[in-house]
Amino acid sequence: MPDRPASPLNLMDWTPPTARQRYFRRDTAFYALSIGGGHAPLDQASHALLDPWHPALQALPSMALVLGYPGFWLGTREVEALAGIRVSNVLHVEQSVTLHRPLPVEGDVEGTTRVTGLVDKGAERGSLLYSERTLRLHGEDTPLATCRQVHYLRGAGGMGNAGQATPPVPPPPAGPCDAALDIQTRPEQALLYRLNGDANTLHIDPETARGAGFERPILHGMCTVGIAVYSVLATLAAGRPSRMAGFAARMMAPVLPGDRLRTEVWASGAFRTRVPDRGVVVAEGTTELP
Repeated sequence: MPDRPASPLNLMDWTPPTARQRYFRRDTAFYALSIGGGHAPLDQASHALLDPWHPALQALPSMALVLGYPGFWLGTREVEALAGIRVSNVLHVEQSVTLHRPLPVEGDVEGTTRVTGLVDKGAERGSLLYSERTLRLHGEDTPLATCRQVHYLRGAGGMGNAGQATPPVPPPPAGPCDAALDIQTRPEQALLYRLNGDANTLHIDPETARGAGFERPILHGMCTVGIAVYSVLATLAAGRPSRMAGFAARMMAPVLPGDRLRTEVWASGAFRTRVPDRGVVVAEGTTELP
């Protein structure tokens, strides 16, 4: 790539490294525990998600978020030099997953990531960066899942638009929800979740968190999304991952490890997740239930 001024537009011609990962049944069970599964340990129906020795173990749909994951590539020095963005100014704001077939409970997978679009909100507001990761079993062409994400780049606007943006996540319907589930996150929830491969120091280092404008390390947005998706499955699909073909979520406010999350669910598959004790909505979105 020829020398050019640092700009998020440069990411349109840059490809994050392909990530190859071998995972096992224990990783599948750990993922479910890391997003709040096991809050009712005597519920034997949930053991098919939590027990790696269970003969009918199943992978949660949201586990696609941590498979073939190239790490927090937007926080690398290479991207900072190329795009002129600081890690403290990157916020993950939207995420969707389309499952092309059920995730295996163990396997050898590859994730290929590409930047698909940039929407400039102006020099004072920053930009929205759109990217997509395709997950496949190693050696196969047919994808397992497509993961699309949107990051907000604070202070990186005024550069222009490129590529294509994905449609925004629709809000839940008006009116009361049809079901709700409370899950109490743990003080060490972020420490558990980062063992899935998301090592962004925003979720463990107080100094990084303060530099990003937070009072202390926050929970991964993808952990919050995982909890919401798990809650939809528990309330509408009897906890059966095979009944969900995908989901889309918008992160609206940070969650602090130890917060109690209440996910309100509509029969359509829409959801809204709140922290009742702080009176704040932290995520909302929709799921696809065949």
